[in-house]
Amino acid sequence: MKMGRGRTSRIRRRKLFRSSVSRGVNESYKPEFIELKKWLKDRKFEDTNLIPACFPGTGRGLMSKTSLQEGQVIISLPESCLLTTDTVIRSYLGAYIAKWRPPPSPLLALCTFLVSEKHAGDQSVWKPYLEILPKAYTCPVCLEPEVVKLFPQPLRAKAEEQRARVREFFSSSRGFFSSLQPLFSEAVGSIFSYRALLWAWCTVNTRAVYVKHRRRRDFSAEPDTCALAPYLDLLNHSPRVQVEAAFNEETRCYEIRTASSCRKHEEVFICYGPHDNQRLLLEYGFVSIHNPHACVYVSEDILVKYLPSADKQMNKKISILKDHDFIENLTFGWDGPSWRLLTALKLLCLEAEEFTCWKKVLLGEIISDTNEKTSLDIAQKICHYFIEETNAVLQKVSHMKDEEVASINQLTLVETLWTEELKILQASALILNSLQTPFRESASWGGVEREGDRGSEAGAQTHEL
Repeated sequence: MKMGRGRTSRIRRRKLFRSSVSRGVNESYKPEFIELKKWLKDRKFEDTNLIPACFPGTGRGLMSKTSLQEGQVIISLPESCLLTTDTVIRSYLGAYIAKWRPPPSPLLALCTFLVSEKHAGDQSVWKPYLEILPKAYTCPVCLEPEVVKLFPQPLRAKAEEQRARVREFFSSSRGFFSSLQPLFSEAVGSIFSYRALLWAWCTVNTRAVYVKHRRRRDFSAEPDTCALAPYLDLLNHSPRVQVEAAFNEETRCYEIRTASSCRKHEEVFICYGPHDNQRLLLEYGFVSIHNPHACVYVSEDILVKYLPSADKQMNKKISILKDHDFIENLTFGWDGPSWRLLTALKLLCLEAEEFTCWKKVLLGEIISDTNEKTSLDIAQKICHYFIEETNAVLQKVSHMKDEEVASINQLTLVETLWTEELKILQASALILNSLQTPFRESASWGGVEREGDRGSEAGAQTHEL
């Protein structure tokens, strides 16, 4: 068949190409999904809108079987399909939880149930769901220490806190695990290992939906708001979609309603929240490309790195920023330095005679052209510092990918994060350059005026002679 060469043919081919790139590959025929669908049907759920598929860029997700309209309920999962603390209390673990003191947390109950059911294998009622859960996760707590060291400093600090928190969670839970020994023929230490609990913790942390439960005396006072939602949790995140998600008390179903339309055979997304990429990586183990909420954080030590060291009022200025909550969440974004970052820099750049105006700075008032220009200059220096640092880390990651083949997937994740941050910094550098243009033009114009003034004075002196 001869290929068309006209404009209509070209448009048709472009549409076909775009469709083939974004369209997923149907995976509903796979044994694990056939078993999951049977299991869900037995629990009164049979979806007519979505099917499992593998997509370029996002991996496994859910694809629309039909066109979805704005405001339409895209999935309604019955309460009988949800894995909650109620599920755990009704199980063989309930009696052990009820008598354990101090009462275990809701999170510990869910994690214990997941580990126990996974250990049960074919005997588990929840096997069809457990089979489609990830075998491993890419949250920072699961990554190699040398990979975590490559994180931006703010994320690295939070990742280390996360690792310490999970370690403490495991250590403090060993007594409770020991109390479960009568349920198992094997030693509980081999079943409830750190690795097993880490997998369960990541499952709850990355996949649970919010469902508020009534307070139970069997559990500690920590919020009991997590529920695992089989099939529904295959939906991937996009920062550009809006959905309404909640448990419907009337239908007793967890429902997701879309605020935008979706064409047939396209991937259906939900939004986990307006999170930047560092938060997404920390909590969910992935980075979102072209994330409008992505940003680069500026820490206190970097903030003052390019300020005059002889400023006797610097400590007082830093104290003011801390007292008024202006030392955290200072960022560069796609639209340049944040208002908070520029405001902090303006206060730090106040001259001694301007210092009494610091309250006006925090209110957004302009103090002087000199103050405006100096703060922009320092913002640009900080931005260029981050660009150089980012390029250096990317180069290091590239070398490590050649040498550390076993960690290539983890390194690629870090590389994606830094690449996205580099794009943000480059965009911010351009914006800062444009913001400085009026000051450069003013200085240039002022220079011409001064030369003209000197010429007039010279002319006047000549005339007098």
